[in-house]
Amino acid sequence: MRIMIILPNWLGDAIMATPAIELLASHYRDARFTFVGSYVSIEALKHHPLCQRAIVDNTKKASNRYLATYKLARELGQFHLAITFRNQFHSSLLLRFTKTVVCISRQSWHSMFLLSHTPKIPTSQHLVKQYCQLAMTDTDYWNGDAPNLTLYIKPQQFNKRTIGINAGATYGSAKRWYPERFAEVAKEFADKFDIIIFGGPNEVEMADEIESSLKDFGIENYRNLAGKTNIEELCSHIAGCSLFITNDSGPMHVAAAYQVPTVAIFGPTRHKETSQWMNEKSRIIRHEMDCSPCMKRECPLGHHDCMKTITSSEVVEAVRELGF
Repeated sequence: MRIMIILPNWLGDAIMATPAIELLASHYRDARFTFVGSYVSIEALKHHPLCQRAIVDNTKKASNRYLATYKLARELGQFHLAITFRNQFHSSLLLRFTKTVVCISRQSWHSMFLLSHTPKIPTSQHLVKQYCQLAMTDTDYWNGDAPNLTLYIKPQQFNKRTIGINAGATYGSAKRWYPERFAEVAKEFADKFDIIIFGGPNEVEMADEIESSLKDFGIENYRNLAGKTNIEELCSHIAGCSLFITNDSGPMHVAAAYQVPTVAIFGPTRHKETSQWMNEKSRIIRHEMDCSPCMKRECPLGHHDCMKTITSSEVVEAVRELGF
């Protein structure tokens, strides 16, 4: 059975869609997937053993996106089932242009007009469950449970226990705790762990600040990989960590997929919707504020208290609660 899935754009959201993909694989025993998505989502999920094709959607870059979407749909051809995890007009259009009969998307003005199945999915539940409910729309198979996150990238093997530090968060500065505090946490465990500093190409400066602080502390057993890994390498290295300290971010969900013990620092986002899914060794550090969750890229009030009031000692204590 040929199934096309339009993946979420963000790395973390794409990983939170993997339980839904596993449900589809279980329900349709002869399932073969075609994934369409952003570069980062494709790089993370293209290793699925049932993935026949993985295509980066570059239609946004075209001079005429409508025409580019039509051409992509004609190249893809018809499927037995097509699902989009994006609530976006061009995604609905892409499904419609493939001439697939059963097309599923969240309810919206464009999906209701263009597609066959457009359920209204409650947003009061974890995003993993939202995606699972969406994927199972045309079945009576789903009982409300969702499996673990799943990635098929082989974990890196380290010679010594390793703590991963991830100070970045692609969505915006409001989600980011402070580099010097990440360094203070790493310092507390440097005698037990080697340290890897993670970060994307736009997060090198933050990683360098952590590195500078570690040097000031006299710590040498670290590596700064910010801006130096592709998506596969990022996932592999996080998977090999024994402990992960992170903001609410895509790498946080990578750690959850590999059940890496994690302390996650939340500020302006909805922790009940996007926290690590089914990671038993996970702790959330957050402070309830009158203004949270604001869901803004930058603090609209200018004080950033949801992050500023979180101390390094709180995070250290959460690590100790995990048994380290």
